Amino acid sequence: MRKTGRPTMIDVAADAGVSLKTVSRVVNGESGVDPAMIERVRASVARLGYHRNSLAASLRSGNRDTIGFIAADLSNTFYMAVAAAVSQVATRERMHVVMASSEEDADLERTLALDMCQRQVGGLIVVPTAADHSYLAREVELGTPVVFLDRPGSGIPADAILLDNRGGARDAVAELLAAGHRRIAVLLDAPSIYTMAERREGVRDAFAAAGRALDPALVVEGLHTPADARDAMERLLDSADPPTAVFGTNNRLTIGALETILPRGADVAIAGFDDFELSRLLPRRIRLVDYDVADLGARATETLLARGADPATGSHTQLVPTRLVDRGGVR
Repeated sequence: MRKTGRPTMIDVAADAGVSLKTVSRVVNGESGVDPAMIERVRASVARLGYHRNSLAASLRSGNRDTIGFIAADLSNTFYMAVAAAVSQVATRERMHVVMASSEEDADLERTLALDMCQRQVGGLIVVPTAADHSYLAREVELGTPVVFLDRPGSGIPADAILLDNRGGARDAVAELLAAGHRRIAVLLDAPSIYTMAERREGVRDAFAAAGRALDPALVVEGLHTPADARDAMERLLDSADPPTAVFGTNNRLTIGALETILPRGADVAIAGFDDFELSRLLPRRIRLVDYDVADLGARATETLLARGADPATGSHTQLVPTRLVDRGGVR
């Protein structure tokens, strides 16, 4: 990637009017430095936006650079697959990848991103959890390219690689409605998450296009784990007027719904967003919103490299298409 133009210890030394050795001792926290000198160096560090490159010795070799990838939840197979694609492209370009998980925590995301910048990664791929990313504005000004993946960011100029969440959810639910289902349960994670909000809007689009109303009692939000979805599905099936179909808005929620429906032998049509491991071996047919996960990660990485080589290309959003596929039905 291109040289970022970041200030060096030489720049700090010149700004503070001290020796390079003094700057090095202050930056590395060595003792025996005059307090007045420490204050002068620290003031220059803050003024110039200097960061100590603590990754250089341990991660870089030759002309290799490092990409930082911050996922929302690396325990999710979706993000693991994306990470594999990011790593594949980076390896091809003879680059390293440092990965971390924000655990859907905006404060942790900020800490991880700034720490990676302090370690002078060549660029960041971020699955946004924070609502505002202006905390990275100075880093972008200094030449660190940022690409948002799966969800859009805000507050800084950056590219975004997104799925067609709304269109995929609309198509899946429209198919259930066309099959004659009227009571369709919808299982959602936190509606504050961009992908959940988009998929919920896709569900509403499908109902609106069919001229039907979505029963709010069948929409269950705030489900994060398969166990949450399993319990929600139990309650829905035990209700006085149970659903005849269910749409899981991510792979974990679809799996949770299956954990209730299959043992009970419930006559409920199943659709979900995201494919998942062993879906082809299910004993009954389900419909899934599928897409090329590797393409998502590869596009993000290639876009980051292009942005690093030519920062004047402007910010763009790329939408990765989805498709409906059959899974299960194994006899």
